[in-house]
Amino acid sequence: MNYRAAGRGRSRAEFIAKLGIVVEECDESVGWLELISELELSKGAELDWLHGESQELLAIFAASQKTAKQNRHRQAPDPSIR
Repeated sequence: MNYRAAGRGRSRAEFIAKLGIVVEECDESVGWLELISELELSKGAELDWLHGESQELLAIFAASQKTAKQNRHRQAPDPSIR
């Protein structure tokens, strides 16, 4: 949901800030899954799959945030031009 909210950012700065929240929340999810695994509260293929997927999403969102920061000073395209 945070990623959805980022897409509705009213400015590049707001988009980048909201992407930061996405990265933080995703990293927190990875951390919880790692804790669950370490404490052996759950184990198996499904937990391994969830952990792998969450790490991949974290990498994607972090890369998106990095790209957005690098491109923050580029002019936004005119939406009337197709």
